[in-house]
Amino acid sequence: MATVTDDSRSRLFAALRAEGMTEVPEGFSVAPVHQEIPAAVLAEIDLFLEVFERVTTRASWQRGVSASAPGIARQPRREVCFFSAWDVHLPPGAPERWQLIECNDNGSGFLFAALINHHVFALSGLAARGSLEPPPTMAAFRGYLAGLIAREAAGLPAAETGALTLILDDPESLVHGKFRDELLLLRDLLRQQGRDAEIAPPGALAWSGRELLLNGRRVSFVVNRSTDFHWQGEAFAALREAWPEGNVYMAPNPFSHATRSDKRLLEALSCPERDGELGVRPEERALLSAHVPETRLVTEETLEELVRRKEEFVFKPACGHASRGLLPSDQVGRSRLRRLLRRGDAYVAQRRVARMPLPLPDAAGGGPLWADLRVWAYRGERYLLSGRGSRREDGLDLRPPGGWLATYALRGSPWV
Repeated sequence: MATVTDDSRSRLFAALRAEGMTEVPEGFSVAPVHQEIPAAVLAEIDLFLEVFERVTTRASWQRGVSASAPGIARQPRREVCFFSAWDVHLPPGAPERWQLIECNDNGSGFLFAALINHHVFALSGLAARGSLEPPPTMAAFRGYLAGLIAREAAGLPAAETGALTLILDDPESLVHGKFRDELLLLRDLLRQQGRDAEIAPPGALAWSGRELLLNGRRVSFVVNRSTDFHWQGEAFAALREAWPEGNVYMAPNPFSHATRSDKRLLEALSCPERDGELGVRPEERALLSAHVPETRLVTEETLEELVRRKEEFVFKPACGHASRGLLPSDQVGRSRLRRLLRRGDAYVAQRRVARMPLPLPDAAGGGPLWADLRVWAYRGERYLLSGRGSRREDGLDLRPPGGWLATYALRGSPWV
């Protein structure tokens, strides 16, 4: 559905740039349509998030799924990322059969999404319809995020609370990443809270033997945006040394990745074979199986069946961004999968799930965008909706007229 006129689009881009999204629209596209999520769908998603939180924080789950992870990922930690995101597909004509595609415990775009939702709503006339839940104002959203950060920091030792807060990301992302403006927005939010916040790559850190340091200053709180989930690179040496001490907040971290967002977990979430070992209860299994598509780890044992059924699946790397390394079924064969196994590249095969088409106005090309839903939640509680509209049905192409989608809850939906 059309959302804003050309004039409103110009005002939208100006408003977003003024808020710090400096690369809109050339470097960061916002789609010219929005999506609306039914109340019943969101109610079921909220139940799912509660179940996901119960299951993944259970000791039996954490022990079982981390047993095969690298040693650094087997040390239990209490930290939970406050920008975790669940990516969902709503099948055409049957949104109630929504499917979880993955959990991102290191999701990019939460501040951008809140800005897009707020400004599209203000400029498009959607408020006059009365059928949509108004998105939170930016003041309310920033206040909510500040509360989440304060809640996470509350567990720090008293001696650490005055130290530096660090937003950490990989060097390439700091220079070329699409979300580098978001890091600045987050830094400013932290500073407005009274925190001394900086942005740096992992290689800038040092370990004194007792303290984690950035340019000689003690660091107590690390917001980790790196996609080296197990901190294997040499640049992560200081983080690896600080990790066992437990006196620096680090989230997300190797343990949270191993127990919440590694794509290999989708196999245990979708299939009941390990329920007894992992402590998944029958009522939890019913909801998980209804909304997590069948997912299988590619191994020597599963390879033949997956090749035979390849048209049913999408093949994607177990770590990192699925859009990097995604293999459509026509690129999958016995020899290709065996090469991946020999190289030690972990892949999962996930049953293909169609996405909802959103028609575009004639001025934007007329053809549909293929939408996904991104649900942001903290400790089992949803606090933000967003989405992306792809020009491709079978991949993620966010070039205009594709891009990030303003996303709203229909009235009757619970909302923060």
